[in-house]
Amino acid sequence: MTTILDISQVGAALFDLDGVVFDTEGQYTQFWGKQCREFHPDIPDLEHRIKGQTLQQIYDAHFSGELAALQPELTRRLDEFERNMNFPFIAGFEECIAHLRQQGIKTAVVTSSNRQKMSVVYGRRPEFTKLFDAILTAEDFAASKPSPDCYERAAARLGCATERCLVFEDSFNGLRSGRSAGCRVIGLATTNSAESIAPLSDIVINDFTDITWQDI
Repeated sequence: MTTILDISQVGAALFDLDGVVFDTEGQYTQFWGKQCREFHPDIPDLEHRIKGQTLQQIYDAHFSGELAALQPELTRRLDEFERNMNFPFIAGFEECIAHLRQQGIKTAVVTSSNRQKMSVVYGRRPEFTKLFDAILTAEDFAASKPSPDCYERAAARLGCATERCLVFEDSFNGLRSGRSAGCRVIGLATTNSAESIAPLSDIVINDFTDITWQDI
């Protein structure tokens, strides 16, 4: 089903990274599934429960106490995995971002990924930095999603009030973050079901091909 979005009152579009810009969630599920089967066989679906959480949130919830000693090895494995990841765009993203920029809408990535991972992205996708007016990473935030801090900071950097920002998110924490910041939230059903993210979204889409823009 096509969603018609009126962007006449939109000043900025803010995008999460994994599951929104890049179709990478399946790769992360595979990685964490392997780690969880090795270290947490007591929770068979843990790789699905942790979707959208930061690495520190995963560590605090599931690899603390007696398992805290595993954290350096898990970080090493994750760093190695990310160095070899593929970064395909979510369907329709390139057309979406091009259209927004043609309409004078400012754009930013707002991700919990760190600068080390982003350096891999820039190497694999050299055109990436030209798509956005700002890129905010984990190092730019005082608090991780679901705190509104990251989206409030992104809006401020672009000189746009949060109520004039569109946030594109796929995870529960990210959707809560955008909503708490006072932004209009577009949920992508790329990681979780449309039904599960609907209560936290103003609009739900499968991917960017579902959008038709009503231009300024």
